[in-house]
Amino acid sequence: MRPPIGRPQSEEAAPYYRNYIRQVSGDDPVAVMELQLGEFVAEFSGISEVKSLHCYAPEKWSVREVLNHVVDTERAFAFRALWFARGFETPLPSFDQNTAVSGSEADRIDWASHLEEFQHVRLAAISLFTHMPPAARMRSGIASDNRFTLRALAYIIAGHVAHHGTVLRTQYS
Repeated sequence: MRPPIGRPQSEEAAPYYRNYIRQVSGDDPVAVMELQLGEFVAEFSGISEVKSLHCYAPEKWSVREVLNHVVDTERAFAFRALWFARGFETPLPSFDQNTAVSGSEADRIDWASHLEEFQHVRLAAISLFTHMPPAARMRSGIASDNRFTLRALAYIIAGHVAHHGTVLRTQYS
């Protein structure tokens, strides 16, 4: 059994990210990630190919683009966690979500492949945080001109999926 990571304090991430952290209950974000993996895929696997191309308003992302954004962002946050955990001190650049979505061409990739990719990336994030040395949890670094601890990044990853799951349920149904 893995020991809980513990909830991050407000100074462990920029104010913008607190909304994601608040969406994760308890003190074990990895357990939340594991639960989300099955629930998210089960819930959204029923979306048809046609529906996955739907945008709820002009200039909004399609369902495929939303999931691609979730996957890309999870990769970026997991890389930040790895970078900081291993002791690198060089600040990391910003991640522009609109540039990433535009460059992804997500709508040309079938929906089932997007769900499969989410599963692979989520399993990698779970493994990263599961095998993180306990001493690394409070390590921190700078990304996008903001300081993050590893445990804050674990909560942000889980909270980001919770946020976009809600968006998919409410805006795209």
